[in-house]
Amino acid sequence: MAEVNEKVQKDQELEGMDFATILEEYSNEKEQKENGGIIKGKIMAISDDQVFVDVGKKIEGVLNIEEVKDENGNIIFKEGDDIEVLMTGSARGKPSLSFKQVKKMQKVAEFIENYNENDQNIIEVKIKSKNKGGYVCLNSDGVEFFMPKSQSALKDSNSFIGKTYKVKVFKVDSGSILVSRKKLLDEDRKAKRDIINQIVKNDDIIEGTIKKITTYGMFVDVGGVDGLVHYSEISYKGPVNPGSIYNEGDKVPVKVIKYDDKKHLSLSIKSAMPDPWDEILENGLEVGDVINVTVNNIEKYGAFVDLGNDIEGFLHISEISWDKNIKSPSDFIKEGQNIDVEIIEIDIKDRRLRVSLKKLLEKPFEIFLKKYKEGDVVTGKITSITDFGAFVRIGGIEGLLHNEDASWDRNSKCSNLFKKDTEIEVKIIKIDSQQEKVSLSHKELTDGPIALYVTDKKEGDIVKGKVKDKKDFGVFVELDSGVDALIKKEDCGNLDVESLNVGDEVEAAIDNIDVKRNKIRLSVKRLARQKERAVLNEINKENSDKLTIGDIIKEQLS
Repeated sequence: MAEVNEKVQKDQELEGMDFATILEEYSNEKEQKENGGIIKGKIMAISDDQVFVDVGKKIEGVLNIEEVKDENGNIIFKEGDDIEVLMTGSARGKPSLSFKQVKKMQKVAEFIENYNENDQNIIEVKIKSKNKGGYVCLNSDGVEFFMPKSQSALKDSNSFIGKTYKVKVFKVDSGSILVSRKKLLDEDRKAKRDIINQIVKNDDIIEGTIKKITTYGMFVDVGGVDGLVHYSEISYKGPVNPGSIYNEGDKVPVKVIKYDDKKHLSLSIKSAMPDPWDEILENGLEVGDVINVTVNNIEKYGAFVDLGNDIEGFLHISEISWDKNIKSPSDFIKEGQNIDVEIIEIDIKDRRLRVSLKKLLEKPFEIFLKKYKEGDVVTGKITSITDFGAFVRIGGIEGLLHNEDASWDRNSKCSNLFKKDTEIEVKIIKIDSQQEKVSLSHKELTDGPIALYVTDKKEGDIVKGKVKDKKDFGVFVELDSGVDALIKKEDCGNLDVESLNVGDEVEAAIDNIDVKRNKIRLSVKRLARQKERAVLNEINKENSDKLTIGDIIKEQLS
C-alpha cells in the first residue's frame, strides 16, 4: 500500500512540473546516461502527421510521422509497438522525439565498435551538408561522419554538397567520427612520388595499363601513377591515332622519358621497343633498292606505306604516277594494297624514308616514242590552255600546241579557238627526245592562205598589192585577203619608202615562197632587173638578124 501511495505522490509531483523540469530530471536517469540519451517508449497513437509515444512517467512525446516511414513511404510501426527515441526538444508542452537520430547514433556506435586504428580506414562518403566547422558526410550504410574544413582540401562552397569523395578516418571519440580527404590526398601524393622516383631512378621498361584514350595520346597507369603517352611516342612510324591500335584496359610496355617540375610524367611505348631503324642499317637498305610495302593510309598529298617493321615510308603524290595531272592517290592505289616501290631517300637522322612507285613504271614518253613519230596526225584531248598555247594529251604525254601553230590567222590564239577537255586533231611536227617535249600543229592539217594563193604562182611572177604596214626593216604588202608579203629594205630598189602611205599600190616580183612558214617575200629590185632583162631581150631579138660576128667581137672588146 505504501508503494502505491508513493507512485501516486510521484505522479502528482510530475503533473505540477513544467516540461523543462521533467526533461532535466529524466536526463539524469541512469538509463539515459548508459544509452546516450536514447529512451525506450511505446507507441500510443498514430495520426496523419504525428506519432504519440509514451516515454514513461506519464510523459507523452511526439514524433513526426516521417520519422517512421520507409523509403517507399510506408509506416514501419503500429500502435502498441515499442520504439527507441531521442528527446530533441519540446513543442506545445510535449517532448519532441526522433527515431532517425537514434538509428544514426546506433550506426555510429556500431562503426566505432568495429573500428581498428591499425587498418587503412579509407571509406567513400557523400557530403550531406555544410556548417561553419566543415562538412557532414554519410557513407553508403548511412553512418554519419564529420570532415573539418581544414581536412577537406575543398574550397568553401555549397557546390560540393551531394558529391562523393574518398576519405580517411583519422579520429574516433564518443559518438563522433572525424574523416579527412586532405590526409588521403597527401598519402596518395607521397606514394606516387615514391613510385615515380623509383621508376625514374631504375630507368626500366615497365608494364602499364591504359586508363584513357584521347585524340592526343593515352593515359597509362604505372603502379598507381598516371603518365601520358603522347601519340608521337606510340610508334616509330610517327604520330598515330591511339584509338585505332589500343583499347582502354590494354597492357602496354612503357618507359619514362620525362618527369618535369610540374609533376607531369611522360611515357613512351616506342622507347620500350627495339628501334626498327637499326634494322635498316643492319640490312643495308640503300637508295635505289626495290621493296614490297603495304599501303597504310592515303591522304590528298600522298600515301604512307608500311615496311612491315613499324617503319613507315612516304609516297608523295608526284611519285605515284608519271601522270602530272593526278588528282587523288586513291585513283591508283588502295589502303591495304601491297605494292613494289623504289627507295628514293633514306634519312636515318631524321627518320625519314621516301619511296617512288612511278620509277618502277615505264615512262609514258618512252611508250610514246614507240608508237608515234614526227609527221603523224593524231587525236588528243586538251588538258589546259595558257597564254602561249594549249597542252594536248596524246598517249600518256602532253604535247604543246603553240598559238602560232593553232591557226593560219596570226591574230588567233588557242584560248579563242578551243576549250579544255575537248578533242582535237593535230600533227606532230617535232619530237625532242632529250628534253622529252613534243610540238604539235593544228594549222598544218589544212592549206594556209599562202599555199592557196600560190597554186598558180611561182617565184619571179609579178604581183600587185597594197601597203599594209611600214617597218624599219621593210614594207608589208597585202596581196589578197589573209595573204601578206614582205619587201625587205634591201629589196625596195628605187621604191621611195618614205613617201609610201598605207593603201598605196605597189608592184613587185615574188622573190621567195615559203608555204610551210606561210610567208612570201617580194622584191622591187628584182622586178626592175626582170624588166631590164625583158627590154634587152626584146632589143636583142629585133637586132639579131643584123648582128655579125665582127659586131659580137667588137662588143666584147669595147
